[in-house]
Amino acid sequence: MTIHLYSLQVGEPRQFFDPDLWTTAFYKARVDGPLRLSRLNLTGDRQADLTVHGGLDKAVCVYSNEHYASWSRELGVDDCGPGWFGENFTVQNLNENTACIGDVYSIGTAVVEVSQPRGPCWKLARRWNRLDLPKRVLRANRTGWYFRVVEEGDVAAGQDLRLRERPFPKWTIARVNRLMYLKSESAKDRGELANCPALAQSWRTALHKFDQ
Repeated sequence: MTIHLYSLQVGEPRQFFDPDLWTTAFYKARVDGPLRLSRLNLTGDRQADLTVHGGLDKAVCVYSNEHYASWSRELGVDDCGPGWFGENFTVQNLNENTACIGDVYSIGTAVVEVSQPRGPCWKLARRWNRLDLPKRVLRANRTGWYFRVVEEGDVAAGQDLRLRERPFPKWTIARVNRLMYLKSESAKDRGELANCPALAQSWRTALHKFDQ
């Protein structure tokens, strides 16, 4: 089944007063034409809080378009669709059960690699005024994930993602989520994942501390 970039979104940090001041780059606008993808982000896209967002391991936020019909039903909203979770890439025919840590994809003239799951934070809840939304995302295991950029290039909505390498097929995003958030795997499994070279360093560090 062909995997393709269904929609492409970017956004700059913005300030809001509701009721107090907060800054977020969660609000993304759809872009149809090609954009340059650099090591850190797409042209026109930045992260607001670089202590927890952005960086080499989190250059592109990815979410599966397959999830939006379920969220629309579960949350009772009609406008739930691409960009609703603040993602850059909305992809079709790829999700947490089929994307694996270390997967390398070509898209346009760029090359990207799956680096870690996305950890839903309080800004997701605040954006949609739903305090339980991050927990619901984790329970549903519909978190999304991040790409690091292996080779910079130009990307555009409608392009296919072509799998080039899958060195760690056992470490799907869904399984990594279960291991980290549900504590459902053994200490041996956690140790193996902590030593996976393709996993983002922040996650590897957290896993090494897990059993201490």
